[in-house]
Amino acid sequence: MNGKVVSEQPNSSLYTYEGTMTLNDRQIPLSPDQMILRGATLRNTAWIFGLVIFTGHETKLLRNATATPIKRTAVEKIINRQIIALFTVLIVLILISSIGNVIMSTADAKHLSYLYLEGTNKAGLFFKDFLTFWILFSNLVPISLFVTVELIKYYQAFMIGSDLDLYYEKTDTPTVVRTSSLVEELGQIEYIFSDKTGTLTRNIMEFKSCSIAGHCYIDKIPEDKTATVEDGIEVGYRKFDDLKKKLNDPSDEDSPIINDFLTLLATCHTVIPEFQSDGSIKYQAASPDEGALVQGGADLGYKFIIRKPNSVTVLLEETGEEKEYQLLNICEFNSTRKRMSAIFRFPDGSIKLFCKGADTVILERLDDEANQYVEATMRHLEDYASEGLRTLCLAMRDISEGEYEEWNSIYNEAATTLDNRAEKLDEAANLIEKNLILIGATAIEDKLQDGVPETIHTLQEAGIKIWVLTGDRQETAINIGMSCRLLSEDMNLLIINEETRDDTERNLLEKINALNEHQLSTHDMNTLALVIDGKSLGFALEPELEDYLLTVAKLCKAVICCRVSPLQKALVVKMVKRKSSSLLLAIGDGANDVSMIQAAHVGVGISGMEGMQAARSADIAVGQFKFLKKLLLVHGSWSYQRISVAILYSF
Repeated sequence: MNGKVVSEQPNSSLYTYEGTMTLNDRQIPLSPDQMILRGATLRNTAWIFGLVIFTGHETKLLRNATATPIKRTAVEKIINRQIIALFTVLIVLILISSIGNVIMSTADAKHLSYLYLEGTNKAGLFFKDFLTFWILFSNLVPISLFVTVELIKYYQAFMIGSDLDLYYEKTDTPTVVRTSSLVEELGQIEYIFSDKTGTLTRNIMEFKSCSIAGHCYIDKIPEDKTATVEDGIEVGYRKFDDLKKKLNDPSDEDSPIINDFLTLLATCHTVIPEFQSDGSIKYQAASPDEGALVQGGADLGYKFIIRKPNSVTVLLEETGEEKEYQLLNICEFNSTRKRMSAIFRFPDGSIKLFCKGADTVILERLDDEANQYVEATMRHLEDYASEGLRTLCLAMRDISEGEYEEWNSIYNEAATTLDNRAEKLDEAANLIEKNLILIGATAIEDKLQDGVPETIHTLQEAGIKIWVLTGDRQETAINIGMSCRLLSEDMNLLIINEETRDDTERNLLEKINALNEHQLSTHDMNTLALVIDGKSLGFALEPELEDYLLTVAKLCKAVICCRVSPLQKALVVKMVKRKSSSLLLAIGDGANDVSMIQAAHVGVGISGMEGMQAARSADIAVGQFKFLKKLLLVHGSWSYQRISVAILYSF
């Protein structure tokens, strides 16, 4: 095997890699899919050919072995100021005493002959007196204080780790204090910034319902939810059995669309199937959402069974037929694109693009003239969101051979470049992700964790303001807020959902003026909640507008930021930290929450379905959100009191 590899420079990013392999004059793009990091497990193959790219200090592991950001507590800062003040007083006392003794000794040398002071060098006397008074006055500065405080903090961290009330038996996860110096900060927290999925919810996704060709399907129809027609739009649910009947009836006009919908669920993903000993298939997915969609397709008769590097095989359970779809290209999901696309060559030779993503990004890429189900689907999306379900829109388009060849050359050029590959791939994807036909939407249920409503209510009663930062759509976020008692029916929602910077500024100023006119009491402030979407938040985080945003947010009991990116989560925390003297706590469970966790005064990570990255990057790792109640209101409060008393008696 002869060839060469052109690689990017060593860097710390675990999730990106740009390189190009040349084999027999053929250029092959290299991405994270071809990269194996230290500690990886080899599956689905007995052996591989490997080429070492980075070694030693150039490896991703050592590039990421950076020190955790140093966080100093408010108590530490106060102690340091007091020590500096006492040290200043100590130096002043020593100087005054030393100078006074030199003056007195010089003036009274003749009268104190028995001390033999005559002829004494003044500089030498001053130096000797300085050391003497340093020893005499040194007790003024409590040197043992730092050791005492560290021992107390270590003991408090041990007590938290030993608390069985903070132990999650289901996953055998105790609470772990990784930074014992921050324990007393827990008793002074004023703001909590929380992720939603996996933090407030269980992150165990279940395919609940789907909307196809303007019809809504569900396994069990709730009472009074049977499908009816209102204003020309079907509302309510049909059973999954009806979907299967339509699919198997060639004369039904919805049959082709249902086939495309289920084929999309079974093919447009990066899931890997693992066959269990009992013959069942377990889907290994990068995210629980993707796994739930593939499982939903399997439950409806389109079972994904085989993944090869360039193809996907689906078993049609009704007929027992296996269909192999040639995978031509994948435009991967990221937090900026908020969508994923895959291009397949079907068994009949046709080429189709499948796309799934957030409704906001899919709808703006639809063909204006060939989408008859948009209004009905949007109605269904609103119904799903009102029930707190996570939603995705599904779309597709047919691609001609000529158009594909032209686009594929652009895509391959972007895939083999070493400069700004990700941006160029996104640009290439935008060229093909257009004129889409909406075929439906999915609804996935993610239930709340146990004890979340009670915990949030108790923390709010303690005067702690809670901000929820989520990537879900606005209606879903509001409904989850109601379910977890972050919001209540009698609260007034201040909604900011604008498309431009000027509209966002105008909306914020209108709300500030209205709130100032009413001269709100504490009771009035407890009935206000701010809801802002990601686009408006992007404008509001600009330096000229962030003061307006913070002014409105501070007057509200709760804040929900929806459709936000991981970067925006961190920017929100940094803004409040910079503009306020309050202590902030951030809690999350995924890799996308790490920047937010590290930006806060205290970071709490949940050991969840998305791995251990958040827990390892946090100051404190817990098993469930509900543990925050005792962690803050009991251990945090006690720790702060104990440290304060110990410091008081040290002086």
